[in-house]
Amino acid sequence: MKNLFVKIAAAGVLMLAPAIAQAAEGYSTANVNMRAGPSTRYPAVAVIPAGSSVEIRGCLSDVNWCDVEFYGGRGWVSGQYVQALYQQRRVYVGPQYYRPLGIPMIRFSVDNYWDRYYRNRDFYRERDRWSRGPDYYYRDRDNRDRDRDRDNRDRDRNWRERDRDRDGRDRDRDWRDDNQRGDRQRDDLQRGDRQRGDRQGDDRRGDDRRPDRRDFGCRPGDPSCDE
Repeated sequence: MKNLFVKIAAAGVLMLAPAIAQAAEGYSTANVNMRAGPSTRYPAVAVIPAGSSVEIRGCLSDVNWCDVEFYGGRGWVSGQYVQALYQQRRVYVGPQYYRPLGIPMIRFSVDNYWDRYYRNRDFYRERDRWSRGPDYYYRDRDNRDRDRDRDNRDRDRNWRERDRDRDGRDRDRDWRDDNQRGDRQRDDLQRGDRQRGDRQGDDRRGDDRRPDRRDFGCRPGDPSCDE
């Protein structure tokens, strides 16, 4: 009986071993970005130098992207930048080599993957938008940018209109001030002219006065002194 349990346990281990061991060693063929998801539109989390060794943890079945481990970090790299050793030669990782290389086919979920590896990353705060896919995220961001640009243009237009109204009010005030100064200057000129005219009239009236003959000294025997 004891030997039977041992055999069953050993069989269970053998059944689990392929799932645990399913992974393959690969090599980057260029300086390539390791990204937070299977698309060039996902954020880059590291740069894998050309010729570096990576551990291929799984690949997608519909697109040629693989989940790799590099120096303890995890991320996604396109299979066209990763080679693996197959039958004594290096081949680019593609769907036809997944099974021979022992690479499992997996799925990608932003929520699960990011919760596991990217909680300390800045982009993690926007995982709800990213979870709908990078196309949605960028479309949403473009819409937000357009809304922000439109708001900025509206604010600029409002400022220009306020500046134009203020300039118009300033011009009107300057025009009124100029008119008031002109009216005061004309009043001052007219008042000065009247005052000069009055003085000149007084001067002319003084010239028209005839001297009183009695103002002169009379000589004895002068008939004018008798008047």
